[in-house]
Amino acid sequence: MAIKQNIVHTVAHWACAAAVITAATSSTAWAEDAHSYAKLDEVATPYLELDLNMDFAAQQLRGTATYDLLRRSDATTVHLDTRDLSISKTEIWQDNAWQETEFTLGEPHETLGQELTIEIGEESDKVRIHYATAPTASGLQWLTPAQTKSGKLPFMFSQSQPIHARSWIPIQDTPALRLTYNAEVTTPPNILAVMSANNSLDPELDGQYSFSMPQPIPPYLIAIAAGELEVEKISDKVAVFAEPYIVDEAAWEWADTPAMIEATEELYGPYRWDRYDLLVLPPSFPFGGMENPRLSFITPTVVSGDRTLINLIAHELAHSWSGNLVTNASWRDLWLNEGFTSYVENRIMEALFGERRAQMELALGYQDLLEDMKRLPPEDTVLNIELGTRHPDDVFSQVPYVKGQLFLVYLENKFGREIFDEFVRGYFDHFAFQSISTAEFKDYLQEHLLAKHPGVVSMDKINEWIHEPGLPEDAPQPTSDAFAKVEKQMQRWLKGGQLQTEDWTTHEWLHFINNLPLDISSVNMRRLDEQFNLTQSNNAEIAHAWLKLAIIKDYEPARERLRNYLLTIGRNKLVSPLYRELAKTPEDLKWAREIYQQAKPGYHPLTQTVNEDLLYPENQKQE
Repeated sequence: MAIKQNIVHTVAHWACAAAVITAATSSTAWAEDAHSYAKLDEVATPYLELDLNMDFAAQQLRGTATYDLLRRSDATTVHLDTRDLSISKTEIWQDNAWQETEFTLGEPHETLGQELTIEIGEESDKVRIHYATAPTASGLQWLTPAQTKSGKLPFMFSQSQPIHARSWIPIQDTPALRLTYNAEVTTPPNILAVMSANNSLDPELDGQYSFSMPQPIPPYLIAIAAGELEVEKISDKVAVFAEPYIVDEAAWEWADTPAMIEATEELYGPYRWDRYDLLVLPPSFPFGGMENPRLSFITPTVVSGDRTLINLIAHELAHSWSGNLVTNASWRDLWLNEGFTSYVENRIMEALFGERRAQMELALGYQDLLEDMKRLPPEDTVLNIELGTRHPDDVFSQVPYVKGQLFLVYLENKFGREIFDEFVRGYFDHFAFQSISTAEFKDYLQEHLLAKHPGVVSMDKINEWIHEPGLPEDAPQPTSDAFAKVEKQMQRWLKGGQLQTEDWTTHEWLHFINNLPLDISSVNMRRLDEQFNLTQSNNAEIAHAWLKLAIIKDYEPARERLRNYLLTIGRNKLVSPLYRELAKTPEDLKWAREIYQQAKPGYHPLTQTVNEDLLYPENQKQE
């Protein structure tokens, strides 16, 4: 990287970081995180320089991670998180030169990985770690050319949330830390690398790429991807990066993104990340989206051809305020990220597409939450959840998302939208670029909402929402007039009538399929399929709902599509419920295991973990 660019970055870095460090000095965000070996109250790492070489043949990243050290005590060691990393050497900057220093790796822990402890002496202000990743890194997926759409070049991408950054960077892997970073990445020829940082819209495919992220972010938002990528601009602030086969479709699908940014700024204040670009990942990506700042990672399963699944883009964009700007300090506080984001997402959808559509999406989310609560133990339906050292992946249910959202809808209903909007905007401004705990949120809520409007909502009610299982008796129960009309049509259809679906959106179809009676006859299943071709639907969400019903009803004409669906999609939200349903009978379980073994090489490690728990429960019992 050019010297001038480094100077510019350093100035920007310290301008952002100084405010964050000052704000965090008295914050519980520096408290110990049960999912990290970091000791932020002793030594923190507010700035990272990465220098990485991407080796597709070995499925490995090799290089160095260099940190500035922020000393907050007289400690002479710094503690970082790793998982399956090969550490070859550590160094400290001392007497104007790099000098090798001692390090130790702790015993492996199934959830936490290994603690990396480095001797840093009394005066050094930098540490450098030479390392390589393992091909099995939980936060990386390497795809061969044959596993990509064009079949020409390999592809790789990261997924650092919640505690997988440590599998590809030795790092203080706690959301309580905020850091800025620079990176130099080397790839094979013709492969474009991108990161959650500044990305060129006119890149030279020379295998040498430089990145800078001047805004302080938590480690789980450091992201990288590389492959055969093209760029399509949507606006001056928004562009799509994708494999050639889908770049134009995605740009058309998400054309409303600039308007979403404007709508959110109107509600909750300025967008503070400069650009908002989108990266379409291969179908094996395990999530709908990941809110990596400046470059959200998105599943291709929401490119539906009709723009009806754009609420996922609204969700990832909303994270630019809730999650990326104001971050949960630990994974116990995940609801602070996802509950606020789900609430903001719905407000964006209402602002752009009207109350009818927003209400349908809210009602569908509520239905999903009720389904999750049926299968979850009560202790996992608490917002501020007790995790211990249980893996945070285990609690990514609809609870932090939709229960958290309903809590905020409840407060909006009680205080009125105008007052609550002012509170939320103030919350984002007050805690901008900070990581906070649920306790800090409650203190802010008490001072800036409850105390200003006494007698409306008690702290006892707040505690019931946050710390008690299930939903309070007076929780909102979202419904939709549009869905009531769908249900009336459904009753007529079940008696032999016709469906009038010309104006139905994805949401109405999902409500219709998800609420069909489980005793629906095979004749009616076939009649519905023949009329609307649901088995072959190109909409991944509608296909998912129909295939799940087909499993329950043993609807044989959908079997081959179900096989292909499971073999070609790796998004957990779409495949895990299908495997869960298949696991309920011995014959289906045997068939599902055969499909899974074929699909496994193309699944992300996170998808593998979730679905092996469903399909091979006996292995879990032995552990």
